[in-house]
Amino acid sequence: MSFSDPIADMLTRIRNAGKAKFNSVDIPGSQLKTDMARVLKDEGYIRNYKFIKDGKQGILRIYLKYDKQQNPVIRELERISKPSRRVYVGKDEIAPVYSGTGIAIISTSKGVLTDKEARKQSVGGEVLCHIW
Repeated sequence: MSFSDPIADMLTRIRNAGKAKFNSVDIPGSQLKTDMARVLKDEGYIRNYKFIKDGKQGILRIYLKYDKQQNPVIRELERISKPSRRVYVGKDEIAPVYSGTGIAIISTSKGVLTDKEARKQSVGGEVLCHIW
């Protein structure tokens, strides 16, 4: 099955799994998606992730995180840069997401970083998504 936007597919699967209260969600794997999952884990939005080799492209299993009332920790995921319209920001143009309560995931020359890390390392790049 081919997708025109695999990142949007990943975000939609996570969003839908959270609304359905699933413990985990399986996503077709790639290095970029694994890097995004690492950022989500480091920022506390997911419990964990695991890359499963299956002889093809692999499967990325993401373990979702819920609060005490069983609401998903990830309230919303928004794709910013799309295949039809790429959004790039310079090091001085990176704005906080929801007054600093959310994060932006940015693909930079130094890897996939949050908006805070990109400002700290003084690099810009492609804004993949916003999460809050």
